[in-house]
Amino acid sequence: MNRRQFVAGSAAGLSALAAGTAFSAEKDTATDYAFEPEHVRRLAQELAKKPYTPPDRSLPPPLAEMKYDAYRAIRFLPDHALWRQEKLPFQLQFFHRGWLYKEKTEIFIVSDGRARRLAYSPEMFSFGLTPPVHDPELGFAGFRIHSRINRPDYFDEVGVFQGASYFRAVAKEQVYGLSARGIALRTGDPHGEEFPIFTTFWIERPAPAAASLVVHALLNGPSVTGAFHFVITPGTETVYDTSAAVYPRTDLAEAGFGTGTSMFFFGANDRRGVDDFRPEVHDSDGLAIHSGNGEELWRPLKNPKNLQFSIFDEQDLRGFGLLQRVRRFTAYEDLESHYEKRPSLWVEPIGQWGPGSVQLVELPANEEIHDNIVAFWRPRDVLKAQREYRLTYRLHWTNGIAGRPELARFTNTRVAAARDGNRLFVLDVTAASVPLPDVKEVRADLTVDKGKLHRIVLQPNPESKGVRLSFEFEPEKDASRAELRCVLRHGDKALTETWVYQWAPSMGADRLPSRG
Repeated sequence: MNRRQFVAGSAAGLSALAAGTAFSAEKDTATDYAFEPEHVRRLAQELAKKPYTPPDRSLPPPLAEMKYDAYRAIRFLPDHALWRQEKLPFQLQFFHRGWLYKEKTEIFIVSDGRARRLAYSPEMFSFGLTPPVHDPELGFAGFRIHSRINRPDYFDEVGVFQGASYFRAVAKEQVYGLSARGIALRTGDPHGEEFPIFTTFWIERPAPAAASLVVHALLNGPSVTGAFHFVITPGTETVYDTSAAVYPRTDLAEAGFGTGTSMFFFGANDRRGVDDFRPEVHDSDGLAIHSGNGEELWRPLKNPKNLQFSIFDEQDLRGFGLLQRVRRFTAYEDLESHYEKRPSLWVEPIGQWGPGSVQLVELPANEEIHDNIVAFWRPRDVLKAQREYRLTYRLHWTNGIAGRPELARFTNTRVAAARDGNRLFVLDVTAASVPLPDVKEVRADLTVDKGKLHRIVLQPNPESKGVRLSFEFEPEKDASRAELRCVLRHGDKALTETWVYQWAPSMGADRLPSRG
């Protein structure tokens, strides 16, 4: 199973949203009800006090055993998009249940302070060879958001909510890449990860001139419930202003927030075992962290042979995210996937998050269809059962992020074989807005915790108008991993962000790409 088919199978659902409350189709005003944002938080809070009940995943025979090709043939008909006829600035289209997406997602439309359930109708879809199901209670598997983002006369798809608590977005002239999640639980745990799901959405009808769409979501899973509030603003940079309130059913020691899930198959720093016409294949090429002390970290991603964790302790985190820095088509040479157009996802905390850590999980992958990279913030303290925890943050789907303008960036990390079994590292540094001094006045503050460093060379790079640093790394005998760290300095002043890298033997998995 892979990310594009949906990761890991969903968890929980709600068969009854609130006791004693009846819901019906959007236009059935006789059974609508008053809605306010706190309604979702109260539902999540009450739900956490009850034992978890797995969702009913049963579907009628045409859908129950559906295969991938049959599911792909079911298409939403754009003429039935919500708000299309009203010519509002946003339109909604919906996903059919079936194949891996068997859990029912309830969708409510909020207008004038009232919430009305959107009833399923087979008239919304074309089915290919699958017989349509005439059941208004069938529900949906998620939805996608369309808006004018690239052209004033066309509604492009700008966001998707489908599968567990996963959602994706794009900014102007981007294509889909990495995903975000409402919460990550036990990521990388050998006993298995838990995937709570968004069971219910309330989507506010936008005003005729609205620049943003407001979405509320109820989360439910075996260990936790939650209420999420998204203010979605598409544009040159698409922003999800996010407020989350979570309610553990049990004590949670391994909860992750602001989660990004991405793919790194191979790149210039990790090509062993690769036979492919493309130079690089990845949705993201590094993890960036802006620390509360002003330090900015850059950690290039890898496709490891074995599961790897990296933990960065933070007290007053300013931001973190999985970024796609390499934006040249020639870096990928892929006319179909256009990895140079994949979004970066930057998580900006609003308010103080307190002590915790940014954690990076890298898993081995043998094909580019698998998401093998996860990054999130984990609070230091255990989340206690039956308590409320609130976080506010801003998700930026963007081509890049603004750091300290005086710090140059490590824009390329290349790794190759060197003499005597060593590894050759070649790092390119590009100035942000402040020019770099003459390379003769620059020194490399380069360290490694296990092993030795040889032949350290700094030279100008006229192609990038920056600096190139090269060195050879001699691993310590029988070492399972080593941590490398580098800052370029002018005297005692840092000229660059901090480059950090985790080396492990046979870092590239034995893998054969899906094409080449």
